[in-house]
Amino acid sequence: MSAELARLIAAQIFLHACMAGTRMAAPLLALRDGYSAAAVGVLLSLFALTQVFLAMPAGRYVDRHGLKRPMRYSVIAAVVGAAVAVAFPVFPALCVSALLTGGASGMAVIALQRHVGRAASGAFELRQVFSWLAIGPAVSNFLGPLAAGLLIDHVGSTPGSLTGYRAAFLLLALLPLLSWWLVRSTQELAPVLAVASDVRLRAWDLLRQPSFRRLLLVNWFLSSCWDVHTFVVPVLGFERGLPASVIGSILGAFAVAAAAIRVLMPLLASRVREWAVMAAAMLISAALFIAYPFMPSALTMGICSVLLGLALGSVQPMVMSMLHQITPEARHGEALGLRLMAINASSVAMPILFGSTGALIGISGVFWGVGCIVGLGSRTAWRLRDSLALDKPQHSEEGSSRG
Repeated sequence: MSAELARLIAAQIFLHACMAGTRMAAPLLALRDGYSAAAVGVLLSLFALTQVFLAMPAGRYVDRHGLKRPMRYSVIAAVVGAAVAVAFPVFPALCVSALLTGGASGMAVIALQRHVGRAASGAFELRQVFSWLAIGPAVSNFLGPLAAGLLIDHVGSTPGSLTGYRAAFLLLALLPLLSWWLVRSTQELAPVLAVASDVRLRAWDLLRQPSFRRLLLVNWFLSSCWDVHTFVVPVLGFERGLPASVIGSILGAFAVAAAAIRVLMPLLASRVREWAVMAAAMLISAALFIAYPFMPSALTMGICSVLLGLALGSVQPMVMSMLHQITPEARHGEALGLRLMAINASSVAMPILFGSTGALIGISGVFWGVGCIVGLGSRTAWRLRDSLALDKPQHSEEGSSRG
């Protein structure tokens, strides 16, 4: 791994940790203030709402301007979002924080993924670099929630005090500044010139590729698993009387496991194939979701969380590798934006659905329902096996050249 890639991974960690920590602390504060699981579902959905509307424009913007300018705007939005929660730790302000930190994370990930994907050459190197880059969110999903949980529990422990929450949001507001410090010295890549055409291409035209549609569907199944885990674990832990630091540790165990498997993925890049990893992850995740509600303690919940992290952590590098192989280089930003919009549209709707469903049939029913759906959907991942061979001719027609 090069020094520049290491800097970009660290930049992603600090910016994403701001969003991940806010996503854990804000629902706990809302629950403490007496808001229902359905209200918490709405709050969590707002972390994805901005990305639904900004993902496509952000993808085109990144295609035009590269890495640094989008990262600068992302850092500003993340800092402001967390600072709002410091100044006004009430539910409406938490909603604003969710919108800003979620949007910032979305634009940053598009910029970083496009930059790293363009710098790589060949399928093997794509799997390697995206495996390294995927370590970032896994680490930040551990760093953000755990740091926030510790501050909430141990700073200003007076009953009813908001000091711990304010301290957590303040720390989270400072983290994105480190991201900009790491990115500002990165060398921009040469712009990409798309092949001239009389037909104006639209991002939705990418959906005409059967393999791209299947890849988005598989990505949706697996991202729903992340959403379920992120939403249900705090609610389940709160119902069982677990402290915030323990809930943060369970979420952190998931993140550590995801990071661990992603550390191994670059070493396995020559031995694995994208479609096989995704199909196996879906089947394993389905089994774990069915078993999760039967876990009687924080320790056993943590074990399930670790196993789920190992399964889901292996997926993102494979998705990103395949996406960069089946889409034209000049449209990587658009493809990344379309992918992000699709999974975040789901992330907006799913927590609301989970909250409403959980209120009707219980949190266990949410686990079991998602497990069954993901298990049945694993067939779609198997159908991706021949996608790369089928899509190669399309690349020669829509190819691009470096300017």
